[in-house]
Amino acid sequence: MKALKKEDVKQEVFDLYDDYAHDRVSRRLFLDKLSTYAVGGLTVSSLLGFISPDYVKKIQVQQDDPRLKSEFITYDSPKGGGDMKGLLSRPSGAKEKLPGIIVVHENRGLNPHIEDVGRRAGLAGFISLAPDALTPLGGYPGTDDEGRELQRKRDRNKMLEDFIAAFEYLKAHPECSGKVGVVGFCFGGWVSNMMAVRVSDLSAAVPFYGGQPKEDIDKISAPLLLHFGGLDKRVNAGWPDYEAALKANNKTYEAHIYKDANHGFHNDTTPRYDREDAELAWKRTINFFNEKLA
Repeated sequence: MKALKKEDVKQEVFDLYDDYAHDRVSRRLFLDKLSTYAVGGLTVSSLLGFISPDYVKKIQVQQDDPRLKSEFITYDSPKGGGDMKGLLSRPSGAKEKLPGIIVVHENRGLNPHIEDVGRRAGLAGFISLAPDALTPLGGYPGTDDEGRELQRKRDRNKMLEDFIAAFEYLKAHPECSGKVGVVGFCFGGWVSNMMAVRVSDLSAAVPFYGGQPKEDIDKISAPLLLHFGGLDKRVNAGWPDYEAALKANNKTYEAHIYKDANHGFHNDTTPRYDREDAELAWKRTINFFNEKLA
């Protein structure tokens, strides 16, 4: 059978995967519904293999890349999970203190893709910290399905405290300039928005397709750069009210909606990835951090 391409798969399959990935349908129901699209030579197994992440072939920056100093560290999150694990990455041989970026994972823990994003931030000239909110439960378990199951067992607000504690750790790190921003994806986008509300000295926040805060928007002081997939009806439904509140409170923000992109379009390990939009969004993100964290 020939390899599937994005154009071979109906948009409904991507929407169904989004429902499954965000716990709105069980795995059994997901597979049952997926079978309705297994027509014309397609099989459930081929569709499932196509839409599942590929962490082996898609890593852009390897853990042992000589251009980086990248290592796992632990830090304390007294209001969250206690001793937390995170991947700390920065350019090798940096002579000056670097601005910092907290990199926040999706709803499945610190998987290989988000580790990769943390290293990309390091290569861009920052000191980045990518925490694993699953640390109290043993850490990312090796598969996204198991990771989602574990993350459901943790309280969302406790996990938010873990990333706020990561901010404090990175801000005080001897290799950091003290200027720290946050970028996050999906669940991490919500964390990024909430850190903008909660952390008064946050220097910048970049939520990718993240849920929006409902209150205390007047407390936001960090400039925001927000990225949305145009096909992501679920997350986008909350954007008009959020934007209205940002405007009403005279907040500094910039938003981009990528017309034909799905939720998760920046994640290059799944077919929801949109290379042109992802590369543009990441370029805008790095430029934004270079400007706001200088």
